[in-house]
Amino acid sequence: MMSNVAKPAFGSVLTDTMAVAEYRDGRWQAHALQPVAPIPMHPAAHVLHYGSECFEGFKAYRGKDGAVSVFRMDKHIERMRQSARQLVLPEPDAAQLATMVREVVRASHGQVPEPPGALYLRPMLIGTMPNIGAAATPSNTALLIVLASPVWDYFAGGAKPLRIFVEEQTTRTASHLGVVKTGGNYAAALGPTLAARKQYAVDQVLFCPAGAVQETGAANFLLLREGQLLTRSLDSSFLHGVTRDSLLAMARDLGFRVEEREFSVAEMLEWVKTGEAALSGTAAVLAGVGTLVTRSGDHKVGDGRIGPVTQRLRQALVAIQTGEAPDTRGWLERV
Repeated sequence: MMSNVAKPAFGSVLTDTMAVAEYRDGRWQAHALQPVAPIPMHPAAHVLHYGSECFEGFKAYRGKDGAVSVFRMDKHIERMRQSARQLVLPEPDAAQLATMVREVVRASHGQVPEPPGALYLRPMLIGTMPNIGAAATPSNTALLIVLASPVWDYFAGGAKPLRIFVEEQTTRTASHLGVVKTGGNYAAALGPTLAARKQYAVDQVLFCPAGAVQETGAANFLLLREGQLLTRSLDSSFLHGVTRDSLLAMARDLGFRVEEREFSVAEMLEWVKTGEAALSGTAAVLAGVGTLVTRSGDHKVGDGRIGPVTQRLRQALVAIQTGEAPDTRGWLERV
């Protein structure tokens, strides 16, 4: 086992094997496992000029018995197919993509860390048609690639409450594309995030255009207190997180009153005087917020520490993912 000091940053190390499939002549070709290596790319490839790409991110976990299981693969594949449709890319075949993921996980079995580590899976789809005049034409060729990355404990240095800037003047991305997991959305959020880090010493930015709470640059946002959970209702302006969906299902089973609706910055700031706030996503699962920063000043979330409800929900979901608690919903697929 590697020491905490030696563990590389999340996503910076890949396993030895990737799966690759090509779309051409109007259909997906047979996929193949290949060593992870640079891919040949025409300089006029559609993705390089017009951003025709999308991706997914989810995890496989090693159980106590040594077996490896993928968490909610079907939901992530469904979301990737939706992203492809939104971007007018060739839609991956669900069965083929699932097989590609399974084969990469099996090939990488020996590189899956013990809990709380995991194998992070990254399917990616890129348009490859070589035509720099095709700004208004979808790519008729594509590559589908599945990568894998061993990742270790996200909170190896200890979980710390996040400091979040509340941005009410700009949006994360175009309102109809927020639901798509595409690199352009993350690139659009990067500048405002770095600017806020420099000016306000924050970890992330919570985008709240016109005072309506939405999401951060890379995670969904939840308000919590004992027996209650509030989050933005789903629409096309932000990503429909699978971790978010999982947490909401668990919270309902635990007797929480779960609300999915629009809410304002003013309501959020009132809530956090006595309640909790957290960010949900694949990497951290659920990360507690300690301070919300607005242009008028700092607003402490509860007592400024990670709240007990946040900790309890995170622990409950991680227990299912790692096989320590029963998977009553069929979320895990043993590979």
